[in-house]
Amino acid sequence: MTVCRPTLGQLKSVAESLSFNLSDEDLRFFMEEMQPALDLYDLVEALPDHLPAVKYSRAPGIRPTAGEDPLNAWYVKTEIKGASGGKLAGKTVAIKDNVAVAGVQMMNGASTLEGYVPDVDATVVVRLLDAGATIAGKAQCEYFCLSGGSHTGAQGPVRNPHNADHSAAGSSSGCAVLVAKGEVDMAIGGDQGGSIRTPASYCGIVGLKPTWGLVPYTGAMPIELTLDHLGPMTRTVADNALMLEVIAGPDGLDPRQSALAKPQRYTDALGKGAAGLRIGILKEGFGHPESEADVDNAVRMAALRFRELGAEVEDVSVPMHRQGPAIWLIVAFEGATEQLMKGNGHGFNWKGLYITSMVAAHSAWRQRADELPDSVKQTMLIGESMIQTGHGRYYAKAQNLARKLRAEYDAALARYDILLMPTTPMKAPPLPGRETSRSLALRRATENMANTFPFDLTSHPAISIPCGFSDGLPLGMMLVGRHYDEMTLYRAAHAFEQSAG
Repeated sequence: MTVCRPTLGQLKSVAESLSFNLSDEDLRFFMEEMQPALDLYDLVEALPDHLPAVKYSRAPGIRPTAGEDPLNAWYVKTEIKGASGGKLAGKTVAIKDNVAVAGVQMMNGASTLEGYVPDVDATVVVRLLDAGATIAGKAQCEYFCLSGGSHTGAQGPVRNPHNADHSAAGSSSGCAVLVAKGEVDMAIGGDQGGSIRTPASYCGIVGLKPTWGLVPYTGAMPIELTLDHLGPMTRTVADNALMLEVIAGPDGLDPRQSALAKPQRYTDALGKGAAGLRIGILKEGFGHPESEADVDNAVRMAALRFRELGAEVEDVSVPMHRQGPAIWLIVAFEGATEQLMKGNGHGFNWKGLYITSMVAAHSAWRQRADELPDSVKQTMLIGESMIQTGHGRYYAKAQNLARKLRAEYDAALARYDILLMPTTPMKAPPLPGRETSRSLALRRATENMANTFPFDLTSHPAISIPCGFSDGLPLGMMLVGRHYDEMTLYRAAHAFEQSAG
């Protein structure tokens, strides 16, 4: 198989894009000298790809009808049975549709990717099946996962299970709905800015964003290498801990992972109570411009329950927390523009498993870019403008400041075992409708993430647990811990959950 050679005209365009001023003679010279290198491309292209084998048989599944799926939470329903026994035997799981399941369609919420069928299973999918779980299907998500609302996916809005006129949050919107409704026992979500925790908050379930790199991201469509997380979404803390036991740990294919990414028996943290824990109520996590008083008050009351359970509870201040969303925005917008979009999802300069079929399929967005929703277009317009203006300096500075922010949280976590705050500053708002302004619909994509953004940036584990209701809608409380100390988060979360009955 031969790779496509550029014409002289195409080579001239490439040269101009690289700021080269080449004469026709120059172009003919390089065209001739390039041929041996391009012959080596032919050699590599002719070799078979090196991909993991698919272990379990499966059917491609079907798209349920609106009557079968009134909240629009499913993308594809199927049934993939795993091993005959294991920690998750008898458990059903939904997989967020940015995670590859071989032989089952994946569109990542995007019309431009519709029809793509992966040829490999993500590592987390293999681990779930090896543990005896049954994959029940793929859950709807937001368009390329670039929204904290649940209204940007190409298949239409995902609706809140407690009030169908309200948002389910995103981007792991379908996962949260399916778990909350009891259609599955658990789900794999993804989180780059809060996309596990915000839907968990809006839908009233448990969602953990693990320490960055604890769970392999291999086989999921990346957004930004330094922000990508996969994690468990469940109805109970016990199931969440059990699921993390199965999916955590190095796979040798994900550069996000380090030697510290060792799984533990997280279920051992259950039933240990909260007595003796030191919990800091993060003052800067309350009173955001978007904050609703009933949410702030409910979370503060929930924090006091920990005191009744024997924990030390007091306020703590980390002023830089308020700057976290600004730092995150630069990393996310410029990073996603380069990796997710211009880099066709995978980009360059990292070792691990590249799903070449996904790279090829996603590259088609350029021919259909007008279909992208405002949330994606704004990310790219800001990202590319600032890349061209700053030549990468803004991204570089933001990554430096992320290290400072991480150190600020670490200093607080040297005094406290856990930092506590609202997961989202508000309850689930109404879904944007025809009468909603374009500007408000765009704000709905990010307005709920002021507290979740920073911890994707700093890699700290964070769990959202239900802590009450207001106006018939769930409220979420977020607990943040030290790196790789998910055990303490589960201990505290389980104690709180059990005290609530």
